[in-house]
This record gives sequence, structure tokens and C-alpha cells, in this order.
Amino acid sequence: MTTDTLNWTAVCAVDDILPNTGVCALVEGRHVAVFRVGQSQFFAIDNVDPKSNASINARGLLGNLGERTVVASPMYKHHFDLRTGECIESPEYSVRAHEVRVEDGRVLVAVE
Repeated sequence: MTTDTLNWTAVCAVDDILPNTGVCALVEGRHVAVFRVGQSQFFAIDNVDPKSNASINARGLLGNLGERTVVASPMYKHHFDLRTGECIESPEYSVRAHEVRVEDGRVLVAVE
């Protein structure tokens, strides 16, 4: 799917997410963690930690592992690549990554 054919959902204003933090949103019935890295980079992955089944990834710590921008799950400390959703330590626990864009000061997310 191209970004033009995706169904975009506004989840919050850009200023509602402090730099280097995340928020949780319900997008088309899916728990999504939306992260703001620095001032202008935004990422979205599934908010549900697949090992614990808890909706907690938005509360994780942001950082880098090499060239990868990641979030560490608060429960088991697995690192999820924010671009791909891949779980670095255990790929079988990978999550979905979602498209994000900013329009008119609003953060929009599309889930497939």
C-alpha cells in the first residue's frame, strides 16, 4: 500500500508528545505506541509487548543500539527497532511498525 491509499488517523497534536517520549493511542482498534525522537522524528509501533501481552511499549525508554533507534520495553527490556518493529534480542517477539506523518501540527498514524 502506498501512503496515499492508507487510512490516516489523527492521534494528537505534535506538542502533546514531549521530545524523546511516547504516548499510546487506539487506532482502528489497535493499541499503538507513538514516539517523538528529538524535535521532529515520529515513529509508531504496536503498544502491546508480545511477551507480557501488556499494553506498555509507549512507556519504554528511547535510545540507540548502533545505528538503530529503539525503545526498551518496560517489562522485559526487549529493544524494538522503531523503524521496523523488530525485537533485537528475540525476533520472534517483533511487533508491527506503522506509518506516521505530521500535518498541520497533528500526528497521524496509519495501520494496515
